[in-house]
Amino acid sequence: MRGYCGKILEVDLTNKTCREYKIKDEVYENLLSGASLGAWWCSRRIPAGADPLGPENVLCITSGTLTSTGSVITGRWMAVTKSPATGGIGEANCGGTFAPYIKACGYDLIAFVGKSETPVYLYCDNNGPVIKDASHIWGKDTAVAEQMLIDENTVEGKKKPAACVIGPGGEKLSWMAGICNDNGRIAARQGVGAVMGSKMLKGIVLAGTKSVSGYNPAEIKKYSKISASRINAVMLPPEVPAGLLHLGKILPELQMSPDGIFTAVLMGTWGTGGASSFAAQTGEAPIKNWGGSQKEDFSAWKCNKVDGSQMLRLQTNRYYCYSCVYGCGGEIDISKIKHNDQGYKKVHKPEYESQWDFTGFLLNTDNDAMLFINEYCNRMGIDTISTGGAVGMAIEAYENGLLSKEDFGGLEMTWGNADSIIKFVKMIANREGIGDTFADGCKKATEILGPEFGKYGVQGGGTEPPMHDSRPDPQQALHYAFDATPSRHTSGGSLYYGCMHLWKKVSWAPPAVLIGSKEGEWKNYDEESLKVLANQYYKRLADAAGGCYFGFITGVANYPLFEWLSAATGWDRTPDDWMVVGHRITTMRQLFNIKHGIDPWSFRPHGRMIGEPPLKVGKVAGKTVPIDPMLRAAWKNAGWNEETGVPTQETIEKLGLDRLLNAPLEEFVYG
Repeated sequence: MRGYCGKILEVDLTNKTCREYKIKDEVYENLLSGASLGAWWCSRRIPAGADPLGPENVLCITSGTLTSTGSVITGRWMAVTKSPATGGIGEANCGGTFAPYIKACGYDLIAFVGKSETPVYLYCDNNGPVIKDASHIWGKDTAVAEQMLIDENTVEGKKKPAACVIGPGGEKLSWMAGICNDNGRIAARQGVGAVMGSKMLKGIVLAGTKSVSGYNPAEIKKYSKISASRINAVMLPPEVPAGLLHLGKILPELQMSPDGIFTAVLMGTWGTGGASSFAAQTGEAPIKNWGGSQKEDFSAWKCNKVDGSQMLRLQTNRYYCYSCVYGCGGEIDISKIKHNDQGYKKVHKPEYESQWDFTGFLLNTDNDAMLFINEYCNRMGIDTISTGGAVGMAIEAYENGLLSKEDFGGLEMTWGNADSIIKFVKMIANREGIGDTFADGCKKATEILGPEFGKYGVQGGGTEPPMHDSRPDPQQALHYAFDATPSRHTSGGSLYYGCMHLWKKVSWAPPAVLIGSKEGEWKNYDEESLKVLANQYYKRLADAAGGCYFGFITGVANYPLFEWLSAATGWDRTPDDWMVVGHRITTMRQLFNIKHGIDPWSFRPHGRMIGEPPLKVGKVAGKTVPIDPMLRAAWKNAGWNEETGVPTQETIEKLGLDRLLNAPLEEFVYG
């Protein structure tokens, strides 16, 4: 085997039928599997202009080429569809233990088309797929629904199945809804849960036991041992305070980027929330809905008070996704916190995004409120990043007199008002009152309420940005604008690029400035765009492989993605060869958006994200990112029209995309 199963299962929920497609090697040789296979299938199967919440849309659930081959930190699964939030390609990436079960059923991808008239779920094992009634779990939260599906499909003496589900947020078609597995791990972004809900599909239960392997298992194992040993060698005991990292705040002042292996120290010891205070104090974490600063609005004392590492006092055990070797997650006991009117007990520790979104971003110092909101959003199946952005918009609209206390049903929507924030989050999740207006995100809320609200509705291309400020990092801003799924921090940035050291293996990737002035990032558009493109292409490869972002930012010496891919597929390719695959995937995703009428300029970030106008105080004071010339340079160097962002015909033909996207489907399938 070459790391992939060679089959796609398409489930027609309208007609209650299932069909297998055996996919030829040509597709995998050009695109691998994972998110890229999903983007290819969506490109082929979704007609231009299709309603994202209509039966013509396709929802793909897929795992990567390296998953289950013996490589480490390669257990991600992806949901790919047409996004209701952006109107273009939608992708959401998730950890947990669900990914290998897709391949254990014999498929690289499961696609859903049509729409059921009643709630259903898909069950699949070695005997094939069955569509079952889900009326009894419709309306249940994600944790309850997932457990019910697992329990009723568990056979004594056999391995328990895995399941992913949507919550009430997806059922109510919130554009901020995601898909959950493992009791709270969520493929959260781009409204993929709303698409699943529009099809009346509550969940997917997988119980296959088929094996999969790579072409050269011994070679894969060799590199996995090297990777695991290097990462485990830098782990610290969990009792070491995350405040130790704050000594590293001198690094940005010295304009240095750390070696990527040290990211494992953070992830493995404290989890992603461990650096929240550090991020805020260095200007990397946005404050007060992108309109404030640590200097004026959220002091160092407040930052330390809500630092994510404090959650370790509630941690009961670490959590490892499938094939992970350092376990950035954790389970915590929140049974005794304030605000817990739902009786939540043992839950997943919030990630940095969720933790900061509901503390410093909203000027809230009530950690218990943040812990409750994180779990509530997970249970309802909605994205914490977009929810936090919507709350920030609502608070500013209230503070500036555009919305009243009566509009919010009696809530005083002021900065840091934990009780009101919690109640408003519940209104959003349940589409109650004015919460319904904000349930589809800031762009839609602005369209409903009026253009004067747009100043406070921070988004780019229909997506609320994450808790990574792009004003001090032009590369980050360019990723937000360039990516076919906009405002996405997991595409890359200057710090991430410096950690990966791609230039050590990719001939055309410019080296990062590790010591010395980084002023060139604001001026050298061609060179900076090449860094962003290298980062983008590499990320597309990782998503095709099932790789984890926290794995590959440890650096190419510690996370041998190129070597694993060659060993798994048996294709003896150089890193430059593999990057061509990343370029092809990146361009294909852009072509999907063009097909569906997206103007690439519409992904230009909100003014606050790029310093238009710049802040007057704080770490990002006076910073304005020259996003327009940077974006033109990136389009040009990607082989796209530098004024429109549309891939040129020459590039399309050079990458073989004309055939992959337009030749009859019968040329790519058997039988």
